[in-house]
Amino acid sequence: MQKYNCIIVEDEPLAAEVLADYTRQVPFLELKAVCTDALYATDVLKKEKIDCIFLDIHLPGLKGLEFLETLTSLPAVIITSAYPEYALQAFDLCVTDYLLKPFRFTRFLKAVNKLQQGIKETGTRPYHFFNVDKKMVKLYEDEILFVESLRDYIRISTKRSSIQTKLQLTEIHELLGAEKFLRVHRSFIVAKDKITAFTATDLEIEDNRIPIGRSYKEAVINKLGS
Repeated sequence: MQKYNCIIVEDEPLAAEVLADYTRQVPFLELKAVCTDALYATDVLKKEKIDCIFLDIHLPGLKGLEFLETLTSLPAVIITSAYPEYALQAFDLCVTDYLLKPFRFTRFLKAVNKLQQGIKETGTRPYHFFNVDKKMVKLYEDEILFVESLRDYIRISTKRSSIQTKLQLTEIHELLGAEKFLRVHRSFIVAKDKITAFTATDLEIEDNRIPIGRSYKEAVINKLGS
């Protein structure tokens, strides 16, 4: 059975204990950490591959929904809160479910089954959520044509549209991976399978002409010519 790594972000010990007990009863969930604040959770996300976050809203320091808005990409999120008034804002941030405390195990199980189904449906097609004007926008990797650096931001272009998010080009390249995406210029990363033609100075993707930087030229030609 495939297992999904999860973390709990909850500052109330009793609530965290209940959630931890619930997750241990679900065979396909693997609890990786219980975090008492958002900064601790951020550190765990950098070190571990996490599929789901069980997130409280009222946390010390950075609040739960503010925490989501700081992330450029994130796993599935199930909110666990005693406050129903944040539900609409939470669903605008693409959360999977919103559990009102106190909730029974049957309600928890309904939420994680929804989570499992969503992961299965998208599991064969990698995607990421990006923070765009305080909204988490989903992009599938196979939709991305190229990424352009705009100083503190990047523009991710697809065939249908483009989005801008606060991220460095090196960070997005690390996220997407060098196997499918190629750095061709200090300001551009391109999807290798979307390239339709290239010369020693530039390449074509759809109707876009992307420059090849001098320092990248040899590596690009070698990878595309092989």
